[in-house]
Amino acid sequence: MKNLANCTPTEFLRQTFRIKKLAEKWVKETDLLKIRESIPKLNDVKNLSGEAKEQAIKENRILVKNQIMDNFMRILDKIMDENAEDTVAILALVCFVEPEDADNHSMSEYLEALGEMLSDKGVVSFFTSLAQLDPKSM
Repeated sequence: MKNLANCTPTEFLRQTFRIKKLAEKWVKETDLLKIRESIPKLNDVKNLSGEAKEQAIKENRILVKNQIMDNFMRILDKIMDENAEDTVAILALVCFVEPEDADNHSMSEYLEALGEMLSDKGVVSFFTSLAQLDPKSM
């Protein structure tokens, strides 16, 4: 299946622009960035020392780990259930499939194409660099 890792440079640029437009809408509708901002209230360790400080740091790590898992599960709910159609539309565009034709392909086809794309260092580097340019994505 054609994807961003095996297309021409012109196709790559045009298709990534289409994906960008849809992804901006998708991120806004899913509130993914707001979910990512959810952080736990951590124990203050400034005035602690010794065992008390180590215990507070340990508890903070647990709080952060639990919040990460909670955020991850909330994000999965948003992208896999509440906004499944838009998530599939983005995946379809990655594979040069029009969103309205997305269900004409199997999930294994998309996952194989996505795996190929994610294993291409140049493609991944390109998207990583773009994300770093956008202050909202940090």
